[in-house]
Amino acid sequence: MTQYTHVTVPTQFVEADDVRFAYRRFGAETGTPLLFFQPFRGNMDLWDPAITDRLGEQRPIILFDNVGVGQTSGETPETIEEMADAAATFLGAIGVSKVDLLGFSLGGFVAQAFTLRHPELVRRIILAGTRPRGGIDEGADPEYVTVATRNEVPTVDDFLFLFFEQTPTSQAAGRAHWDRRHLRTVDRDVNTSQQTMKAQGVAAAEWAQVKGERYAELKKITQPTLVVNGKRDIMIPTINSYVLAQELPDAQLIIYPDTGHGSLFQYPELFVYHASHFLDS
Repeated sequence: MTQYTHVTVPTQFVEADDVRFAYRRFGAETGTPLLFFQPFRGNMDLWDPAITDRLGEQRPIILFDNVGVGQTSGETPETIEEMADAAATFLGAIGVSKVDLLGFSLGGFVAQAFTLRHPELVRRIILAGTRPRGGIDEGADPEYVTVATRNEVPTVDDFLFLFFEQTPTSQAAGRAHWDRRHLRTVDRDVNTSQQTMKAQGVAAAEWAQVKGERYAELKKITQPTLVVNGKRDIMIPTINSYVLAQELPDAQLIIYPDTGHGSLFQYPELFVYHASHFLDS
């Protein structure tokens, strides 16, 4: 193991294609690294140390800010494909040639595009609270876009509405997650900009469009994939997770009860158990 944890690991920087990428690497020194793709408006501090530190006991963990996000320079691109290609550039710059992926929400879009465009770099994939290209919108809460974009910096109330169920148990788990993700008090990441928010919104809208035969490109993702979500995701309806599990050639699906979009944060111990078993199998 390295000497660092999620809370203590210093932010590093690497330059490639005129971009200065910010990243953090910790966990085990050997094994296939697990690369994290964060959601809409997320930076490296969005991740939960109850997940990253535990998963890092058996593998290297790589958190990074893609182009224009957080402390990484440049302007955030307006397509998921450009985000995926930038991630491949980043991996090349730090000398990593094979990874497992954990893509959450919009990060799950990027994980799919990354695998399609750079399949030789990917061993296994975890997709959490996400959707395929041209997925299903029916069942989304009409208020979620307003809540997700209304504040310059998302608040705990925004997060609890978007990521968790409105039950006492789920809300309590959400507050516990919020506290854990703020344990890091020094060298914190920079909040995402308005430019990033708008560009990611454009990219997400484009990803929602059906291109050609619906879900056909999923057949090209042959890497083993674990799909997870909560029972009622108000942003990316849970039915999309079923579609991913049905259309991907080698996928398995887990739905967690009493939670929504942020299911992995509500059940960090259970998620780590399932993710570790999947990655190690």
